Amino acid sequence: MEHLAIMRKSWGLTQKILSGQKKIESRWYHMKCAPWDRIKSGEVVYFKDSGEPVTIRAEVDKVIQFSDLTPKKVGDILDEYGEDDGLDADKVPEFFEMFKDKKYCMLIFLKNVGKIEPFEIDKSGFGMMSAWICVDDIGRIKK
Repeated sequence: MEHLAIMRKSWGLTQKILSGQKKIESRWYHMKCAPWDRIKSGEVVYFKDSGEPVTIRAEVDKVIQFSDLTPKKVGDILDEYGEDDGLDADKVPEFFEMFKDKKYCMLIFLKNVGKIEPFEIDKSGFGMMSAWICVDDIGRIKK
């Protein structure tokens, strides 16, 4: 399985992935959705900022899934993993406010991160708001 993660450009996280400051990609949900139970170690994740081409490739080192979250558990996850998730310490309270009512969290640990030749994708059939796409072959959605 290959994966495409679409990032909020305004958060500047793709640059943190490339620099090594962000070693974990976290996804927080109210309901289970991709890539919940669909991603595992050894698979590949491609990253792009919204509105931009795909520019980064990384391998999945490991995945941790948390369910039945409470605000306390969210705080604990942010305390333990926030720095490796690329969150500046002064921004953790802001992210806590965003995530405190989420019920599920995935931590995707990254390795072998690198810049790649940029390419565009076609999200047809995945929904315009899809922020994560799982495909058997990334070539299927390349333009």
